[in-house]
Amino acid sequence: ETGVLHPRCPRNARPRGRAARRHARLPRRGAARPPRGAAQPHQYRRRTRRRARGVRRRGDRGARRRRVREGRRARRGRAARHRDARPRRTRPRPRRGLRPGLPPAGVRSRAGRRPTRPAERRLGLAAEHAAGLGVRILLETHDSHRTGAAATRVLGTVGHKSTGALWDTMHTWLGGEQPEESYLALAPYLGYVQVKDIASREDTTPLPLGAGVLPLGEVVEVLTREGWDGWLCWEYEKRWYADAADLAPLLGPGAEYLRRLLNEAA
Repeated sequence: ETGVLHPRCPRNARPRGRAARRHARLPRRGAARPPRGAAQPHQYRRRTRRRARGVRRRGDRGARRRRVREGRRARRGRAARHRDARPRRTRPRPRRGLRPGLPPAGVRSRAGRRPTRPAERRLGLAAEHAAGLGVRILLETHDSHRTGAAATRVLGTVGHKSTGALWDTMHTWLGGEQPEESYLALAPYLGYVQVKDIASREDTTPLPLGAGVLPLGEVVEVLTREGWDGWLCWEYEKRWYADAADLAPLLGPGAEYLRRLLNEAA
């Protein structure tokens, strides 16, 4: 009886007749029990082979995950091959016309388009808030958009009446623009003009007005000729340049210099 129940004995694996009826009941106390889940010898042998191969009986989750990852890689590879096999677009896309009243000829306008870059998106959100407060936000020609053309690209995309341009004449000059070019690009948005003077392109330490290399006379002449009547401000960055002279003694001569330029341009 013990041998009949033992799973390693294939000859007695299937008892018949009276023995089958007797062994269908629970074994007597002290009798050998087959391992759980291996009532038949062929099942026991199959489980042993699985264990020898390192595969769990109820499914190998790691193997399933590997098969899923391999399938995804194969699908991505097929998609990439299909994409590379498609003919490329050779004809240029049609360009939209310029919006009337916005940047002049030669300057592309993207007014009305959906903002895609962070600067345009954030400026648009700030402009909506400023409109409710009666405030106008001015974008200075500085850093990543130091030229008039670069600032116009941002302002044209936003296209909000509560935004404008602040013309920093030093940065547009350092960006390679002449005063007339900068004004033509910024004219539809211009709300403020900053002037200053520096020693050279390499040395931007502030100097008294008229003592440096910036074309301040051309700036004032362009503004006067075009009839611009906004603010003209002298920006002096003593805080960031320890070697710069104190501003207080320079205020009087600086104001006199700007008045002289305005009189000459008139």
